[in-house]
Formats: sequence, structure tokens, C-alpha cells
Amino acid sequence: MNTPKDCKYTREHEWAKAEADRVRIGITDYAQQELGDIVFVELPTVGKQVRKGEAFATVESVKAVSEVYAPLDGTVVEANESLADLPETLNKAPHADGWMIVIEPSDTAQLEELMESSEYDSFIEELAK
Repeated sequence: MNTPKDCKYTREHEWAKAEADRVRIGITDYAQQELGDIVFVELPTVGKQVRKGEAFATVESVKAVSEVYAPLDGTVVEANESLADLPETLNKAPHADGWMIVIEPSDTAQLEELMESSEYDSFIEELAK
């Protein structure tokens, strides 16, 4: 399982990576494996407000339709439009080209509430039991 150390993680299997005054967000490697082959992604528009714990995107795979939840509050400043044509990028590179949105967080302290990579790895191990 790939859990980059420079990201923070949620119990709903999203990652958040601080980049100066912005945060890049996507789904984890574990999430994409559980979903299977991803065939459709619906992202929010630039300017949309997202709230921690609320759905901001939809991912459809051959197995299920799942919502993606915001790990923190903020305003969407960028959406990965390439996922509309290449949703399988989420399967191939969920922590790289498969990022979903970039936000300007309204409260950067919320990042500290998320799990470190080692904590997330332990959380995944518990789920497997």
C-alpha cells in the first residue's frame, strides 16, 4: 500500500497534502483498490466551498458509486479536469496525477486533526482484521 509520508489521511480514505497556502486532495491507494476499476469522476467547480466531512465529489467504479469527503474546510481553487476523460488515473496514480482538487483552506489547523501516514497504515491494518 502506498501512503506517502508528506500527506495526511482521513478515516474515509482521503489524503491531503499541504502546498504553501493550499491543500491538494485525493483518494488513497487503499480507496482506489477497494473501489476497483474507476469509470467516472464528478468533481466540484472552482469557487465551490467545501466543508470538512461533507461530500465534495463522486467516484463511480465497476463495483460501486462512492462519495469523497472533504478533509478540511476551504474553497476549491483547482479541479483536476483530466479525470473527466481519464478516470482510471485514480487507479494508476492516486497520490500523483490522480489528485482531485486543490483548496485554499479556511482553517489550516484542521490539517493537524488528520492522521499521519503511519497512523493511517495502522488504521488500514485494523480494517483488514
